[in-house]
Amino acid sequence: MRWVTLAVVVLTVGGALAQFTPRNPECIAPAGAGGGWGFTCRSVAQVMQDLKIVTQPIKTTNVTGGGGGVAYANVVTQRSDDPNLIVAASPAPTVRLAQGQFSRFTERDVRWLGAVAADFGLVAVKADAPWKTMQELVAAWKADPSKIAVGGGSAVGGQDHMKVLLLGRAVGLEPRSIKYVPFDGGGQALTSLLGGFIQVFAGDASELRAQVEAGTVRVLGMMSPRRLPAPYANVPTLKELGYNVEWVVWRGFYVPKNMPAEAYEFWLRALRQVERSPEWARIREQNSLGQFFMAGAEFQVFIDRQVNQFRNLSRELGIIR
Repeated sequence: MRWVTLAVVVLTVGGALAQFTPRNPECIAPAGAGGGWGFTCRSVAQVMQDLKIVTQPIKTTNVTGGGGGVAYANVVTQRSDDPNLIVAASPAPTVRLAQGQFSRFTERDVRWLGAVAADFGLVAVKADAPWKTMQELVAAWKADPSKIAVGGGSAVGGQDHMKVLLLGRAVGLEPRSIKYVPFDGGGQALTSLLGGFIQVFAGDASELRAQVEAGTVRVLGMMSPRRLPAPYANVPTLKELGYNVEWVVWRGFYVPKNMPAEAYEFWLRALRQVERSPEWARIREQNSLGQFFMAGAEFQVFIDRQVNQFRNLSRELGIIR
């Protein structure tokens, strides 16, 4: 009788896992419109809908502030058991968590779902900027750092700022001399570049592809391990140019820590289906994304290690003590 009862329990749990379907599903992009997190939400949501993984469209909600900290705090304190919510993520929140910038919250206050692609950092200027090459920009930057404002879609000490500091260190600039302007998302930073309010944009390949193809910006260097396909095929990597800087950006999600097990398993399976699909392969190719997939427990271990690595790097760069 005991074995029969156990079998019934197992079947019930298995059935619950199979039957869960999100209602009014939502993806939070923790920044303003136009950046990488918004892209992550919209593109993955579209594939889930195309593959009929979800029965209702996934709404994208932009929650701005604190380099992702406002969204993080909201999820932890207000929506800690919401089964219908996923949140776009990247190394940006792990950088901020490593620096203790999300108030009292830590990386263990949410559950890390998985990553579905890799993006790559870059350095760009307006198409009519006076610098045609990275070497020309570096020469002008070193001659008078105060005249060159570098903008990015993260707060001071955040992901895009870290890129700039790493580049500055590689070219021999004193970190305190670097003029970094923070924006709440890559879209705002790009608008400021095109408007002439900043001279250099430190962003990611997926954010800039449309502007590169339109000819409104010029990319001077990629922070990828190797050159990317068109429209970046002719852009050298920073390592090619003698600057030892790489920045690989995973694109993925976290979910509320107390999300029910059946909901977590649903989103985990959904992410795996997206990553294996031809539809997602096309989106990666169309947006200059690399293949990178990690999910579940393995991804949680990866996050723990990355937070520790960023904590050490932040100390090296003088951001924290």
